Amino acid sequence: MDLMHNTSQQYDDVVAQCRALFSKKMTDYGSAWRILRLPSLTDQIFIKAQRIRGLQQNDVRKVDEGEVSEFIGIINYCIMALIQIERGVVEQPDLNTEEALEAYDEMIGITKELMMNKNHDYGEAWRDMRVSSLTDLILQKLLRVKQIEDNSGKTLVSEGIDANYQDMINYAIFAMIHLSEN
Repeated sequence: MDLMHNTSQQYDDVVAQCRALFSKKMTDYGSAWRILRLPSLTDQIFIKAQRIRGLQQNDVRKVDEGEVSEFIGIINYCIMALIQIERGVVEQPDLNTEEALEAYDEMIGITKELMMNKNHDYGEAWRDMRVSSLTDLILQKLLRVKQIEDNSGKTLVSEGIDANYQDMINYAIFAMIHLSEN
């Protein structure tokens, strides 16, 4: 099987898992997340990434949840952030589950296309990376996003916040693929 096709299928499998949880949480909570400003979402993602790093470094775990659930959280919070960038923050929840899932699918479609283009150019380099390195890259992207947010969203030569969220989604999906293979 063509490795790129395998990557595409593995990517879709991870997204299906994340989307299923997103859908269930929409049923439980509605779109309450629509009131969150970008820095709040960035902080949620940061907490998840920090926890993953802690899990990777510590021998003792006090909570019985592993890296996978945290990577799913990163992916879903990043998608929420991309939706917030496109639609703006609201004062009251304004999306039903179907509308939220349509927006989710749109954002993940754009993000997957970016991954496929970069993956072609980089020759599947992520397959030789460690999960811990992908975690560190996510944390680095988060620190960049925080700096951009502190600069009121302005950058001189760098890609914007949306590109950083997309990269974090892709790194988290790559990490989940690695974890599923081990």
